[in-house]
Amino acid sequence: MKKFFAQLRPLERRLAVAVLVVLFLVLNYIFVWPHFSDWSDLKYRLAEARRKQSLYQSSIARAGNYRVLVTKMEGEGGAVAPEDQAINFLRTIQSQSTRSGVGIVSMSRQLTRTNEFFVELTQNINVVADDQQLVDFLYKLGSDASMIRVHDLELQPDPVHQHLNANIQLIASYQKASASDNLKNSTAQPK
Repeated sequence: MKKFFAQLRPLERRLAVAVLVVLFLVLNYIFVWPHFSDWSDLKYRLAEARRKQSLYQSSIARAGNYRVLVTKMEGEGGAVAPEDQAINFLRTIQSQSTRSGVGIVSMSRQLTRTNEFFVELTQNINVVADDQQLVDFLYKLGSDASMIRVHDLELQPDPVHQHLNANIQLIASYQKASASDNLKNSTAQPK
């Protein structure tokens, strides 16, 4: 390389150095400068990862407390055997309608949905009642320990405007048997 520069005239040397400097700057502009922010991005990602790790570690440390709370909450629910849930739901609706003076015109077929913790039964009913009876019926269904709630309610006056016709969709949530309960039941039953 020295021989090459030694053979050049001073003006050619300056031109060659200028071309090399410009080439160096262009290559830096294309390949190096876009990555200047990478270090700050890396610092941010590292700080975010450490924050998440500390959050996860604190949650893992509280896992024992969560298990105690889940066990306590599982014990609080009124246990209804899975085979009796639909009958219990229907019986609760009918007994409360009788106590409140609400006349049940029709009932649809019950639908069942499940998730990890609950079995949800859905019942559509058509009732006829005056406003006080209907409010009493709905209030007592909701305040009862049966976990029944109104999902949908449609009201229309009857043809003589004496009573209300109501289409009500009721949902009851029953606690699923936990895995430990299933294990106890399967070992307790004779084979």
